[in-house]
Amino acid sequence: MSNPNANAISAARPRVTVKTITSLAMLTALAYVAMLLSKLLPQISGFLQMDVKDTVVCIGGFLFGPLSAAVISIVVALVEMFTVSDTGIIGLIMNVLATCAFCCTASFVYMKLRSRKGAVLGLALGTVVLVVVMLLWNYLITPLYMTGVSRADVADMLPTVFLPFNLVKGGLNMALILILYKPVVTALRKARLAPERENAASGDRFDAGFLLFSLALLATFVVLVLVLSGKI
Repeated sequence: MSNPNANAISAARPRVTVKTITSLAMLTALAYVAMLLSKLLPQISGFLQMDVKDTVVCIGGFLFGPLSAAVISIVVALVEMFTVSDTGIIGLIMNVLATCAFCCTASFVYMKLRSRKGAVLGLALGTVVLVVVMLLWNYLITPLYMTGVSRADVADMLPTVFLPFNLVKGGLNMALILILYKPVVTALRKARLAPERENAASGDRFDAGFLLFSLALLATFVVLVLVLSGKI
């Protein structure tokens, strides 16, 4: 005799899987659009491009875990390589490393501590990991694709170019995530494309102080982007 409860669980699993895949596909598309819009931002030192797609990737990681963030980052980087990028496989590797260092770290911490404090802590730690990882990999890889630039030249650029660039990039995405996470996730939940919060009461509480903090953080890093790009 078949177990009705077991049949109900088996029937529910495909729907959950389809919802998750649909959500990840939507977030991947949004991340790609965010990457395209980032091309409009000023470059740093003439060759480093600010990228806000990590905002979308990290929201996916907060919802579905660090593995999902890694999957989104790899898919977007692959599509970018075949469409608008001119840096080839090296650009793909650097792209995935940067996004995963930031987003997977932040979402891992948030999965362990689901609160505003956990989000801020995870994003701050993600920024630190991003800076450290990219300093190492820029030192190793940059001389391979930049003509006329030696490893010694790259070493000189680490504290003056790559460190501030990645610090500001991480901070800019951090501020955007703190501002956009709630409205994006609320929209996904209304569309039944995101899991419900376990403690809905505390998650729906409006915090004006936290919003002001996030906006101040965003304004700070926008100004720093303009300073690094020589606009102000």
